[in-house]
Amino acid sequence: MIKHNEVSYDLLADLPQRTRDIVMRRFGLHGKERETLEKIGKDYQITRERVRQIERDGIREAIKKSQKKTSVFSSFNEGMERFGGLKREDKLLNILSKEKQDSNHILFLLNIGEGFKRVSETQETHSLWMNNSHSLETAREIIEYTYKMLLKKRTLLTIDSIDPSKSLSEEKVVSYLEISKKVAQSSEGTFGLYSWPEITPRGIKDKAYLVLRKESKPLHFKQVSTLIEKQANAQTVHNELIKDSRFVLVGRGVYALSEWGYAPGEVKDVIYDIIKKEGPLSKDDIIDRVLQQRLVKKNTIVQNLSNKLRFTRSNDGKYTLV
Repeated sequence: MIKHNEVSYDLLADLPQRTRDIVMRRFGLHGKERETLEKIGKDYQITRERVRQIERDGIREAIKKSQKKTSVFSSFNEGMERFGGLKREDKLLNILSKEKQDSNHILFLLNIGEGFKRVSETQETHSLWMNNSHSLETAREIIEYTYKMLLKKRTLLTIDSIDPSKSLSEEKVVSYLEISKKVAQSSEGTFGLYSWPEITPRGIKDKAYLVLRKESKPLHFKQVSTLIEKQANAQTVHNELIKDSRFVLVGRGVYALSEWGYAPGEVKDVIYDIIKKEGPLSKDDIIDRVLQQRLVKKNTIVQNLSNKLRFTRSNDGKYTLV
């Protein structure tokens, strides 16, 4: 197993003490945060530009010595190739780092390694590392293709529906999409627009929505609260469910999603809508249809049918609207 800190220390070992200290402080190799040119310049009573020159000289010497450290850079290249020639910076560090401080050593080695290029964060993409420019072009094509598909279909996409050429591994497609700020992956592995609640839930109501989507069945608001990450207050969840049209009360404290076909309203409203849509129906037919919409007792449905201001029973035993 490669120990990145030992490699970076060895590359800097022969440098003059001040040069080594400046490079280590600039990259945070001394176990602390990375330091600015201004901070280091004040400590050494030299200008920022002079600090920059010393840092540049130290890196140049480290690059010369790095030619003998082929194993560490080969491992970086192998990782990049597995991910299609590029990887979002924070994701790459999570994969390569064994501990928090290891990240700075990896960034230092990537900076001096031949063939590695860092692409800074933009409005469209996160910061990333790559070992060939072609990979970034391919990534942008995949991102644009996926973005247009999402705008058109307005639904989450699975990974196997994204690559138009079907020539890339899932690992590479994911790596390409990860750099985008427009497209993102949900907790379930599907992809959508970053602004969608399935991707970036905002507040309790979006988290409740995701819980119900995942469970695929009506749930009591207390169950929903326990399934939300960092368990939410049950009453807060209930209040949010009441106010949002995405949720329909289908039983005592039990909610379903309107997208599942549940209509809003009380039992009498459900009966009214059923008869209006289908015409006169028998009591049993009405009960069957209401039970598909609401988790209530049959007697509750019968009681609502007795509302003579809304429903009337004909001689053939069927109910119709008043």
